[in-house]
Amino acid sequence: MHHPLQNSPLSRWHRTTVRGAAAAILALSVQSCVVSRSVTNPAIPAESVAQILPGQSTADDVARLLGAPNEVVQLGRKTAWRYEHTVEKQSGLFLVLLGLRGVDTQADRVWVFFDEEDNVSHIGSLLQAAEAEYDLPVF
Repeated sequence: MHHPLQNSPLSRWHRTTVRGAAAAILALSVQSCVVSRSVTNPAIPAESVAQILPGQSTADDVARLLGAPNEVVQLGRKTAWRYEHTVEKQSGLFLVLLGLRGVDTQADRVWVFFDEEDNVSHIGSLLQAAEAEYDLPVF
C-alpha cells in the first residue's frame, strides 16, 4: 500500500535528517581522547643527592637522605645502591579511521657506590623524571 506522503519533500527531508543524525551519533561514539600518568617510586630530591659527598658521606647518611634503595648490588666487598623514580605520560586521540598515541617516559636514577667501610666512593645521577610530557606524534 502506497502512502501519499511517502515521496513528499517533507518525508525525504525527515529520512535524510534521521540518517544524518544517526551517522553523527555513530561518528562521535567512536572518537575518544585518552590521557594517563604513571609514577614508579617516590621522586628523588636533587638537594638530597647534592648532600652526598664521596669521601665524606656514609651509607647511614645516604639512607637518611634517600631512604631504602630500589636495588643493592654486591661488588666483591664493595656495594652499590640504586635509586630510581620514573614518570610515564601517555596521550591518545582516536578518530574513526585514525589513532594517535604518544608516550614519554623519563627517569630519575641515582647510583651510590660504597667502599669496604660503607663510605661513599662514587655517585652518579640523572634527574629527568620531571621532564616527561604529554605529546602526540606529529606528521
